[in-house]
Amino acid sequence: MEKIYTGKTKDVFKLDNGNVLLKFKDDCTGKDGVFDPGENTVGLTIEGIGRANLETSIHYFELLKEAGIKTHYVSANVEDATMEVLPATVFGHGLEVICRLVATGSFIRRYGEYIENGTVLEGGYVECTFKNDALGDPLVTKEGLAALGVMSEQMFDSMKEQTLKITHLVAEDLKKKGLDLWDIKFEFGYNNNEVILIDEIASGNMRVYKDGTIVEPVELTKIILNK
Repeated sequence: MEKIYTGKTKDVFKLDNGNVLLKFKDDCTGKDGVFDPGENTVGLTIEGIGRANLETSIHYFELLKEAGIKTHYVSANVEDATMEVLPATVFGHGLEVICRLVATGSFIRRYGEYIENGTVLEGGYVECTFKNDALGDPLVTKEGLAALGVMSEQMFDSMKEQTLKITHLVAEDLKKKGLDLWDIKFEFGYNNNEVILIDEIASGNMRVYKDGTIVEPVELTKIILNK
């Protein structure tokens, strides 16, 4: 297979049928060996996290399918830690979309003089960053994305609406398991001019608490999948 992209947590290959194959790796974003979904660099390797992220993604992509939300998900092979997906064009050179239900992490590092860590953000707060390690994944606004020609304001509105809907579906599923979702990170692309969720919905891309203590990714996957 032809490798078309090497990412922080997965590699991307082109398939003969026109679809794309994602190969999940055991790398996690973080800093100084500490897991942090809000960081923009690989900070640690956790054995088995690639497969764990894939299993979590399958769980949530199937949940979204039942809810009538279209994504790029086609099928998956857990043993090989791979997922087949529809081809989609990323926005710009890559855009990350974060939905925050509780103020924490980099949000507090930026705005801590105005808000306390752990404050609930009613309804959810959506923000976007460009995937650019050298620049520290800079924030960008709806108007900025339109001015730069990355996406139209209508595309942004669709992406934001989907982000909030998906986040609340994930949060509801976690709540049934006694877990609280604080924030989650997504990627979107477009297929036939339609904005759809791409990449993954993984335990390594969300910050989840249980009884006031953060749940590490591998343990989170076990809880989500009732293992």
